[in-house]
Amino acid sequence: MHPDGYLLGIDIGSSSVKSCLMEVRSGKTIASAQSPATQMPMLCLHPGWAEQDPEMWWQNVIISVRVCLEKSTIPSHSILAIGITYQMHGLVVVDKSHQSLRPAIIWCDSRAVEIGGKALKRLGETFCLEHFLNFPGNFTASKLRWVKENEHELYGRIHKVMLPGDFIALKMTGESLTTEAGLSEGILWDFQKNSLATDLLREFEIDDRLLPAVVKVFSVQGKLTQPAAEKLGLKPGTRISYRAGDQPNNALSVNVLEPGETAATAGTSGVIYSVTEKPIYDYYSRVNTFIHVNNETEKKRNGVLLCVNGAGILNSWLRNNVMGMAGTLAYDHMNVLATKVPVGAEGISLLPFGNGAERILGNRSPGSIIHGLEYNRHTQAHLFRAAQEGIVFAMMYGFEILKEIGVNSRVIKSGHSNMFLSPLFREAFANTTRLPLELYDTDGAKGAARGAGIGAGIYGSFGEAFHGLQLIELIRPDPSLEEQYMNSYQRWKKVLTNCV
Repeated sequence: MHPDGYLLGIDIGSSSVKSCLMEVRSGKTIASAQSPATQMPMLCLHPGWAEQDPEMWWQNVIISVRVCLEKSTIPSHSILAIGITYQMHGLVVVDKSHQSLRPAIIWCDSRAVEIGGKALKRLGETFCLEHFLNFPGNFTASKLRWVKENEHELYGRIHKVMLPGDFIALKMTGESLTTEAGLSEGILWDFQKNSLATDLLREFEIDDRLLPAVVKVFSVQGKLTQPAAEKLGLKPGTRISYRAGDQPNNALSVNVLEPGETAATAGTSGVIYSVTEKPIYDYYSRVNTFIHVNNETEKKRNGVLLCVNGAGILNSWLRNNVMGMAGTLAYDHMNVLATKVPVGAEGISLLPFGNGAERILGNRSPGSIIHGLEYNRHTQAHLFRAAQEGIVFAMMYGFEILKEIGVNSRVIKSGHSNMFLSPLFREAFANTTRLPLELYDTDGAKGAARGAGIGAGIYGSFGEAFHGLQLIELIRPDPSLEEQYMNSYQRWKKVLTNCV
């Protein structure tokens, strides 16, 4: 019998912070909130850079949690545990007083590509793939080396290096901690040695004492301090019992835990994430392998992730710019307009690569490209359709890489959020991948709440944690549309080949 009470899930994205309160017994969400209502700003001082203030995340956590409490009217002492999920691959550096020393270098920042490339050349491709399952690329470790090379005085004041979710947990508990899964997403984990990536740290001349102590993904990782509890409106001593990067957490949220299971998300970025028990890697590191949330010493579970940086951010850009009056056109209206145009957007192919270096393209940054636009023929509706199809096609391009390295899927699961709110996007996705798409009533914050219940021992198993997960819709490929989407995809891929 589950206890009476609630679980709090917090999702720190790059666009907004989302929080939700979930009832333990029913698994139902009783309140949710997003802050800010529009979008958090990114600081882009140079081409390819992307930074955010970590304190901004914390302030939006406070706002979203308090709004949830106001909506639900439940007493704070009834919240039994807190789970945190966060944008992956970011770099936050703090001093001894736990103050951030500079803006966070976030996931879509491309400045460290060259640094990662030099380390790859010196360590060797085979060594990196066998030990890290990835190239160093522009992941967290390479970003830290960039700080060491370019901000030497600041680097000397660093007390701890952490991921965005580690920083939020630090604000809540006063403890600097991370996870093995988190280290793997920063290319700071050696899969072969099952320990820190000491060879890469040595190559980058980084002291491993800068890294936080390691805790399990599902575990009591600290308790709310009095000051943090007062800010959040919660009870001091409330347990933080789960933290995970957004994509492993999104997989958890739709119960993707075992080999052969696949999850998809399409927020700011578009992701397909498949679980495997093997240390699989791509020889060109176009897709990346990280430790999954339920990995155990005797039962290995990794997640193979393909990421398209430019996904929902393209849709947002169109909404804010195409109409000429920023933000006046609702996404639902855009979706309706897009359906008035046939499959293939009557000749427009849109490459959505305008949000930093794309790993599926070998860390190149080609920018977004609109191909085939005719002024006397095409309308904004054509652009809206071409954008949604272009995001799907870019994800399909990465999906083919997964197939190349032996990662196969029987069905793809997704939460009912972001781009998957669009019926057109769902249709294009199922018919391009030619796989059934299961759509669930969940999102990242709900996944984090379930994770908190598991980590605190409130749920005795994963099965118990998912008893309230509801399948909203099953979208099967439509034989009458498959060929149309495949022809459009092949045309899109030809444009990609010619332009990139």
